[in-house]
Amino acid sequence: MNTFLNSFINTLSWLYQMISFQTNWYENYFWGLILISLIVWSLEILFPWRKQQSIFRQDFWLDGFYMFFNFFLFSIFISGFYAIFSNLLAFVGLSTNSLAVVDLKNLAPFTQLLIFFVLSDFFQWFTHVMLHRFDALWSFHQVHHSVKEMGFAAHLRYHWIENILYKPLKTLAIMLLGGFEPEQAYLVHFIAISIGHLNHSNLNITWGPLKYIFNNPVMHLYHHAYHLPKDKKYGVNFGISLSLWDYIFRTNYIPKVDKNELLGFKGDDKVPSTFWKQLWVGFKN
Repeated sequence: MNTFLNSFINTLSWLYQMISFQTNWYENYFWGLILISLIVWSLEILFPWRKQQSIFRQDFWLDGFYMFFNFFLFSIFISGFYAIFSNLLAFVGLSTNSLAVVDLKNLAPFTQLLIFFVLSDFFQWFTHVMLHRFDALWSFHQVHHSVKEMGFAAHLRYHWIENILYKPLKTLAIMLLGGFEPEQAYLVHFIAISIGHLNHSNLNITWGPLKYIFNNPVMHLYHHAYHLPKDKKYGVNFGISLSLWDYIFRTNYIPKVDKNELLGFKGDDKVPSTFWKQLWVGFKN
């Protein structure tokens, strides 16, 4: 109980310190998220790919609320459970060093960040594939795919259960690194958030030859496409920040690009349109 309460209080204090500018500016996720969102939204307004799409696109405010709910409000609620999970790992003898395959501590800072970024992204890609492949997991992930118009804030419209599903494999990634998370890991998180915002944005960006490494809005548009190839019934383009996993494991798919591609999935009309009702999607038929 002490572990749970202390973690809850510490997370609440962390959020307050960010909102009140009591943290280092480069570690302030709250205002950093707002700044990144404003930058990408401004690019959407200045250089829209789908020009007929409204600045305040369909579900704009719903997705905007999801950003703060999933990134901060839910983090406060779930923090105590994460702390208990860490204690349970230690109780059964799974220390953060028990699965270590590489020691980052003696590497250059840039190399530490690069390895942390690549390994974390792979485990997120793998989790994302599982969300599509298994019906029980898809029942939650469908909230994210109920988006009908792409925009930066759609990045963080996802069911709260996904916060829990992604955590164990991310923890595994850190355990493989000897329990080490680089001191400058906040840079990786900010970069990942920025790429995620761009991937869901109303922008025509492909990165040219770098498209085989980095995910992009054109590629991710087809991840949300209503119509998919018959041989890829579970989905395509699962990349989070990096597209290279899709090219390596042949889950990539980019046909002749149609910027007005219909989005969603068969049965998406059954997904409720309000935040409160979407909280319970996956628990009810």
